[in-house]
Amino acid sequence: MSENASHRHADFRALGPVDRWLADAQNGLVTVFGRPHAERANPADPEPEVVLDESARRHAAGLMRINHVGEVCAQALYFGQAAVARDPETRAHLLAAAQEETDHLAWCAERLDELESRPSLLNPLWYAGSHAIGVLAGLRGDGWNLGFVVETERQVEAHLQEHLETLPAEDLRSRKILQVMKEDEARHADHAEAAGARILPRPVAGVMSLASRLMKTVAYRV
Repeated sequence: MSENASHRHADFRALGPVDRWLADAQNGLVTVFGRPHAERANPADPEPEVVLDESARRHAAGLMRINHVGEVCAQALYFGQAAVARDPETRAHLLAAAQEETDHLAWCAERLDELESRPSLLNPLWYAGSHAIGVLAGLRGDGWNLGFVVETERQVEAHLQEHLETLPAEDLRSRKILQVMKEDEARHADHAEAAGARILPRPVAGVMSLASRLMKTVAYRV
């Protein structure tokens, strides 16, 4: 359950449709029940650990649990979209972004451990729902597929900025992780736009925003 993520993603690109779905299911098991390994060094490594008071620790843990759920959802979305993407370049773009999301997932899990907390108990549900949404988005065509990436990443970028503003000031380790994640998400959106993303209808973006707010409210506590 701790396979190198880049190997998993590279193998996925070379598979046929049936094997791709099987690999997709395996990725879901690794994401939800395993501990994926990051390829990049944890941005928090240079920062010393500090002792947070109980209120600050619980708040930081709640925020990092939200971000961990976000990365679980990102894996599900990208693999769901890649499974039905028509264009090999679009599929490659989605899987390249998923690789960086794997790094984020691992960093958030490490930080939750340091904060003596745990991931969301609802991660299997978050993954299943997000994967279904990713497949539906992908079936609309590659332009809409990439448009969904752009809207998702812009919303994630915005909520990461909110977290950076509300994290305890002394929690520099969490802050370093979120700063790099925010930069990566912005780059994913930019690349998707350059690859031909279509602008999603406003009602779709609104529903995505409402779903995101619901997820954040629940994941902060559960």
